[in-house]
This record gives sequence, C-alpha cells and structure tokens, in this order.
Amino acid sequence: MTTTTAAPPAARRRLRVRAIEGQELALIGVTGLLWIVLSLATDTFLTTGNVANVLFTVAPIALVGIGMTAVIVTAGIDVSVGSQAAVVMVVVALLLRDAGLAFLPAVAVAVVTGLVLGLVNGLIVAYGGIHPIIVTFGTLNIYRFVALQIFGSEQVAGVPDTLGVLGGGTEARLLGVPTAWWLTLVLAAAMWCYMRLWATGRHLYAVGGDAFAARLAGVRVRRRQISAYVLTGACVGLAACVLIGSGGLVQQNVGTGLELEVIAAVVIGGTSIIGGRGTVLGTLLGALLVGTVSNAVTLLSWPTELAQLFIGVFILVAVGVDLLRERRRSAR
Repeated sequence: MTTTTAAPPAARRRLRVRAIEGQELALIGVTGLLWIVLSLATDTFLTTGNVANVLFTVAPIALVGIGMTAVIVTAGIDVSVGSQAAVVMVVVALLLRDAGLAFLPAVAVAVVTGLVLGLVNGLIVAYGGIHPIIVTFGTLNIYRFVALQIFGSEQVAGVPDTLGVLGGGTEARLLGVPTAWWLTLVLAAAMWCYMRLWATGRHLYAVGGDAFAARLAGVRVRRRQISAYVLTGACVGLAACVLIGSGGLVQQNVGTGLELEVIAAVVIGGTSIIGGRGTVLGTLLGALLVGTVSNAVTLLSWPTELAQLFIGVFILVAVGVDLLRERRRSAR
C-alpha cells in the first residue's frame, strides 16, 4: 500500500524533466531578440572580443548555477556561494604564489576545498532540520570570516597565471571561445544527463516535489540533499579557478554578490524556487541573459544600477510565471 501511494508523485516528477521547457524557449527568444537589438544599437556588441568577454563573464555564474540548480530543485537554497568562492580563491591564490602549485593540483585543491564547504552546508541542512536559507546565511558570514582571516588583512598580489588557460585572455580561447565557457558547457551537459537519465539525479526532483512521498518511495532524501550542496561547492571551486585564471591580484571583497547573480540566473532560467522543477539548460540561458543585460548597460553607457533593475524585473516575472503555473496545476 505504501509503495503504491508514493510511486505516482515520483513518476509525475520524472515526466516533467523534458528535453526543453517552455520557459527555456522563451529565454532563447528574449536573448536572441536582445542580441539583435544590441547589434543594431552598437557596432561593438557582436565583435569577437565583446562576445568572448560576455561568455567569460557569464562562465563563473553559470558554473556555480549548475550546482545551485540541483540545490533549488530539492527545495533548498545556498546563499553562501560568494563566501565559499572567497575562501577557495584566497587558498588557491596563496598556494599558487607561495608554493608554486601546478595547474592540476591547483584545480584539485580548489574543487576539494569547495566540496568540503558545500558538505558542511549539506550536513547541517539534512540533519539539522533548519531551513536552508538560515543555514547558508549563517555559513555565508562564517566563510567570509574564514576568508578574511586567511587574507590576513592584505590582498593577495603577484598571483601567477598558472590557471591562465581558464582566464579571460586571448590565449585562453579555443576556436575563438573562452576555455572557461567550454568547461561550463561540458559540465552542464554532464549535469543535464545526470539529472535526466540517472535515477539518483531524478530523485532530486522527487525530493523537491514532496520529500515525504520520496522517502516513502525509497529515496534517500538526506543523501540527495547533501549531494546537491556538495556538488555546488565543487562547482564553486571550478568557478574560483576561472576567476583567478588571469592571475595578478585577489582582493578581500572577492565573491561579494556572486550568490545574487547565481540565484538570479537559476530562477530566471525556470527553476522553481519551491523545488521540484528546473533544468541546467535553463540556468545557462538565464546566466547568458543576465550577462547580456550587464554588458548592454556598459556598452550603452547607461547607469550601472539599471542592470540590477532589469535583472530584478526578470526575476519577478520568472517567479510570477512559476507561481501561476503551480496554481494551475493545483487547480486540476
């Protein structure tokens, strides 16, 4: 009796994970239209250099957004990713400068550090019974304190370009596209396959849709929650490598505001803030729209505050559409 009752919700959640969602098609249309308008409004938008700059700027947001998609799909949230990035960046930057760390060890240190920070969040959320926003708001401040202690009241200067292949320079491009963007696409494809084709990936949707029913159906809810936060931490590690790829200087305020950009990209991309629905493709498109708007404001010499205004409007529209969609489903 228990199995028969719990199976239908999980099945319905699996059927909702389609190859492409309606909101993703809308995002493709809006972003494409915006690109056409900007190409007509300015001579510099569609230049190779500017497009590459947009993709490079979007890459760290999208990378973290890939993990954040899994977190929000499980009805969670992680507002500590900016502080996590600060911890990872200062640790890796110091090792690159003072210990001469090579490329692969540096990436490994970054990913493992981010993974550990994400694991702390996941364990507290899964076993503490505290709402994720409270947990991660607390760790946001704790991680920022840790980062500042490692900084030692000084910025890290003279960081070598060991991770230059992931940086924003012209040499860090493959077929004219930043290597960081290729990395983002590969990771996004892997995550899309995981969430769509693997049972444990589909369980993320079941947890976000109805954790109680998912548990009755045999889903290890706590394990899935922890895995989502761990994955986000690992993605933060990769994003940190991209952010310090060009070497030079790592300042104490690094990562500030990253969490807002990431959450905006995920929500605009169609991931339901109440959990149970969302795709990595939508997150990529949301991040690209956010990056395009920011770049457009700069090219048109508009006040920088307008970028935040436009993004805020996009978020409200996306959340409003999601709530209307949920009300229609509930009314059926």
